[in-house]
Amino acid sequence: MTRTLRAVLDWHRPLVLFSAGLAGLAVLCAAGMAVDERLLDGSSVWLKPFKFALSFMIYALTLAWLLPMLRRTPVLARQVGTVIASLSTIGVGLITFQAARGRHSHFNVSTPQDASIFGIMGMLVTLLAVVTMVVAVMALGQPGRDRVTTAALRFGLLVCVLGMMVAYYMVGGTGRAEAAAAGTFAGGAHSVGVADGGPGMPITGWSTTGGDMRAPHAVGLHALQVMPLLALLLTAAARRLPALDAERVRLGLVWVAGLGYAGLVVLLTWQARRGQPLIYPDALTLTALGVLLGAVVVAAGAVIAFGRRQLPVRGPAVREGVS
Repeated sequence: MTRTLRAVLDWHRPLVLFSAGLAGLAVLCAAGMAVDERLLDGSSVWLKPFKFALSFMIYALTLAWLLPMLRRTPVLARQVGTVIASLSTIGVGLITFQAARGRHSHFNVSTPQDASIFGIMGMLVTLLAVVTMVVAVMALGQPGRDRVTTAALRFGLLVCVLGMMVAYYMVGGTGRAEAAAAGTFAGGAHSVGVADGGPGMPITGWSTTGGDMRAPHAVGLHALQVMPLLALLLTAAARRLPALDAERVRLGLVWVAGLGYAGLVVLLTWQARRGQPLIYPDALTLTALGVLLGAVVVAAGAVIAFGRRQLPVRGPAVREGVS
């Protein structure tokens, strides 16, 4: 048994099994897109469960790797992981069930059955957000040998929760007027300023004519992968770049990146709420983005510059045998 395989077997097993099931579901949905000609909003009925299968697979695998690191509360960590796997299984199952029926799964309250399914999904999302917050709190109180990785995991979880909270903008009043104008009735919408189902970006389907709350939602959720990956890249780069030798420098860069990431989610939420397509930002949005990027670059430069000044001065090497 290889070292990598042994490491994977130490991950949270229910989440690993759930991820394996999602991989199989993604394959089935891909096949469905190839052979089933039914469409919803201009796309295959199987596109949504396909995207959710991939997204939840990444989310579950990340948590399966992370939860065993919470050694201060191992029992609670295992229980929380099992709850996440159970809730996610029901959620993805309902999305797939609605796809098989050729029905919308989100914001569909056109029949009592559809409304019940959407209501259950809403409760599941709320419970998942609460449980993920519990994981974030557990991580905040968890001591770590590697402060850089620990900080990255904490930021990843916190920004992920922020991305989950964005989903609540999609429910309720959002999109009701546009749906009514289009002759439908919905309990919310992804889009802002236009009805769902209009022109959209390839693969994601995010609106190109109005705001779309799925953009900040997705960006926030994937902080759970981006931030730990950043920590790994900084650690690898430190072997070649003397400026990153000091742990405090890498830790400072993680803080800058984490705060900048959170700022990006807020910025994208603000843009979408103004009914503005992601790919067509106005001057105000571009100015805000420029300020955010400038602040991140300046802060990162300051962290590196200060860290280099604090590095110990190494004297010249003394050749052996020379006095």
